[in-house]
Amino acid sequence: MAEPTAPSTEETKSRSTPKAAFPREPRPGGGSQSFGIFLLAIVVVAAGFFWMKQTNQSSYGEEWQAVFLTNGQVYFGQVKKQNRVELVLKEIYYLQVTRPLQQTAEGEEQANPQGELSLVKLGNELHGPTDAMVINRDHVLFVEDLKEDSNVAQAIANYKAGQ
Repeated sequence: MAEPTAPSTEETKSRSTPKAAFPREPRPGGGSQSFGIFLLAIVVVAAGFFWMKQTNQSSYGEEWQAVFLTNGQVYFGQVKKQNRVELVLKEIYYLQVTRPLQQTAEGEEQANPQGELSLVKLGNELHGPTDAMVINRDHVLFVEDLKEDSNVAQAIANYKAGQ
């Protein structure tokens, strides 16, 4: 019978031990690389946050806007802030229909059977609201800028001049 022989050096070189058998040596600067990735992630998150905040803010200045709501109401004022959830309106006015209390005598025609429209400043109502309104964005159909020479803008200017 043949005796087992020891493997030659060539055979031992061709056989390799699994890589997991030896612990990996730390690379120089490896800790600073993870810190750099962490820092980059923080910068990206912060930039995204500020970008979203900027895109949500109002770009309106001192112009007057008409805010049309889903319930048919229209408010006139200055949009001071808006985002995806709410719209903040200040210096608020709205239209009110004034109907005559007495009917005309038979045979006489009323000048305006529907009544007259008047612009009312928010704040003089019975419950005494402040001159600011936070409107749920889901209830806003659209917002329009008013021209300076529009009837509503002129009525607001006249009201403010008479104060």
